[in-house]
Amino acid sequence: MYNHEPENYNCPFCLLVKGIENENVLTKQGDIIYSDEFITAFISAGWWPNNKAHVLIIPNKHYENIYDLPNHLSSRIHELERIIAIALKEVYKCDGVSSRQHNEPEGNQDVWHYHLHVFPRYRDDNLYLTSRQLSKPEDRIGYARHLREFLDNNIERLHRE
Repeated sequence: MYNHEPENYNCPFCLLVKGIENENVLTKQGDIIYSDEFITAFISAGWWPNNKAHVLIIPNKHYENIYDLPNHLSSRIHELERIIAIALKEVYKCDGVSSRQHNEPEGNQDVWHYHLHVFPRYRDDNLYLTSRQLSKPEDRIGYARHLREFLDNNIERLHRE
């Protein structure tokens, strides 16, 4: 009903979930920090200057936006959002965390697959006053490794809390 995805859209997030790396996919498999049968989380290829290496959480199945997303996936995504927020606090030592999600062109959606951003925040970081820049895969790999290690060692405990 509220869809804007172009006909024959080649979804980069669906390709990522399938393990495909090509010119249509900015994110690499090494950027993935968590994945199960329903959802995947990864370091975003787009970085803001003072908020590097934020995380995107997506459903593995293609849903364009929040209007299409089933409730059972929404609850899984938001449970992981809390866990990722804790991971960012512990691993990045950030001062806070912000989450945001965009729908439709006028809502600033630019990838036609539901995704939730989880940002590390720092005092006076000016997140909303700066613009996204493309990062390099080699710059993301260390961030991904540290978050993956934290999650590997803590996710079961965090799911129970």
